[in-house]
Amino acid sequence: MTKKTKNTALWIVGIIVVIAVVVLLLANAAKKPGKYDGLAQCLTDSGAKFYGAFWCPHCQAQKALFGKSAKLLPYVECSQADGKGQLQVCIDEKIEGYPTWQFADGTRVSGEQTFAQLAEKTNCEIDVQ
Repeated sequence: MTKKTKNTALWIVGIIVVIAVVVLLLANAAKKPGKYDGLAQCLTDSGAKFYGAFWCPHCQAQKALFGKSAKLLPYVECSQADGKGQLQVCIDEKIEGYPTWQFADGTRVSGEQTFAQLAEKTNCEIDVQ
């Protein structure tokens, strides 16, 4: 094996090792709980619903507030895939704007909500992990 071939092989092995380390670090980070998992799970457990649409910037901002914990929100997608109509579940619930939060007591609020507003409506604690 020539010196050039050995150097190339070492570079390839080095790149593979770096890629493996990055993949392991990313996989480990994905397993860690989100900062607001407790609040998001409590909102879901309380019977609250978060109605929104994928194309709605306020809905995206509401999800972004929760970061990684957004996956635990009681989110209901209202938009058809083409963005031109509303899904039946939201028609049945008479959802007229996004985001709309509906709570177990039947009350609703529209627009982006703060953690404090959501906690007040659901008796959830704002616990940061």
